[in-house]
Amino acid sequence: MRTVKATAAAVTAVLAAGMASVAAGRLASDAALKASPGRPLPTEPRLTVHGTAAGQITLTRDLASLRPGTYGLAGDGSHAVVGPVLEGARHTADTVVRRLDRVTHGTLAPGDTVWLTPNLYVGNPGAALGLDHSEVDVPGELGALPAWFLPGQRDIWVIAVHGLGTTREHAMNLMGFLHSRRLPVLALAYRGDLGAPRPADGLNHLGETEWRDVDAAIRHAVRYGARRVVLLGWSTGATMALRAAEHSTMRDRVAGLILDSPVLSWEATLRALARARHTPQPLLPLAVRAAQGRAGLQADRVAEITDPDRLAMPTLIVHGPGDHVAPWEYSRRLAARRPDRIALHTVQDAPHAAMWNPDPKDYEERLRRFLTPLM
Repeated sequence: MRTVKATAAAVTAVLAAGMASVAAGRLASDAALKASPGRPLPTEPRLTVHGTAAGQITLTRDLASLRPGTYGLAGDGSHAVVGPVLEGARHTADTVVRRLDRVTHGTLAPGDTVWLTPNLYVGNPGAALGLDHSEVDVPGELGALPAWFLPGQRDIWVIAVHGLGTTREHAMNLMGFLHSRRLPVLALAYRGDLGAPRPADGLNHLGETEWRDVDAAIRHAVRYGARRVVLLGWSTGATMALRAAEHSTMRDRVAGLILDSPVLSWEATLRALARARHTPQPLLPLAVRAAQGRAGLQADRVAEITDPDRLAMPTLIVHGPGDHVAPWEYSRRLAARRPDRIALHTVQDAPHAAMWNPDPKDYEERLRRFLTPLM
């Protein structure tokens, strides 16, 4: 009798451990599948404000706070723009002083928790940049998709698609540059974004289904006068652009692709985000399998968009080894297999989807060289 009870207890323990592991894997997969637009990814460290003064801010010393370039600094109810580390300022072993360019809204006080974001601008293109624009609704598969449209004189439009952890505000970093090139811009909010329809399962599918909203944006652009379009995407927005260029019935209108930090391996991205949530190493495969089952992710569809022979249009990839969400190595391999079609611009010391921030002028010059032959 004691043996039977011991065996039953052991089986129960094994089943409980198995169920707990499955639950933990499912929870870890939420880091990607339930990433909230406008909220930081788990790979982005939280920093503490230690003090402010005229034109400067003191933050927790971290690899993030030491990044070169200009970034947004977001908190709960606040947003500011910070420039480079101030070399002549008084730093300590625990703090670093950066240039404080402006406080967009809210206040920054000692003890506040903040994080760096690639978004320098919040609001809309009119209020933030003084650019003429209109709010439009793009008819999508699940319903109307809000978008900003910035008019331009050319008949080639840029369709801008944000990625994980950001909103269409991210596209405002480049709107001034694109406007100066007289390019119309359509910045899209897609399924799951604020004001856009929610998918039935409430999950982010890492581009597997969201690309259809990019397809809808292409149709909208053509309907309203675009002869051709350039798809500009960050992170999973770049993945959506690749899928639309492959599967859209309007793909012959796609003149080029600009891919910033593209997610070319959903498995690698899922692992990275789960790891950033301190998921134990043995549970990482469970997180990947849980995400695959919940979101219907298919490896063969990844193979489609990473097949260089399928790319029928000029492509610029901007990526770097500092991206811990979407490994740069996948971009490097893809570009190496098709150098006649794909140009890779490597950016050092930049986190995921923030390749513009370290050196905006250099980034925009790369875009200018790429776009000029297409115009």
